[in-house]
Amino acid sequence: MSGNVWYYIVMSNNTIPDKIYTPEQVATMLQLSKNTVYELIGRGELVAKRFGRVYRVPASSLNFMFTGLDADLYNAEQIDLVSMDKVHKELASVRKSL
Repeated sequence: MSGNVWYYIVMSNNTIPDKIYTPEQVATMLQLSKNTVYELIGRGELVAKRFGRVYRVPASSLNFMFTGLDADLYNAEQIDLVSMDKVHKELASVRKSL
């Protein structure tokens, strides 16, 4: 029983990416050659997972290439930007009380 619980905990913390692409699909989307995509993977500029002889590229890896941020960091930044008005108002209020 405890082994099943451990498996559930491990698997529930790991998420499978929503969308996964082949290097060929990535090449088409980015209007690059397949060789260029494989070179990007080889240099570590494009994160991909190798399964046997094939690579798969998660959509989050493409997001990272364009934003320079992980999807989690990007989403957190967007939430922070929404709250900036509140932060500025609070800072103004504190400064007035000094």
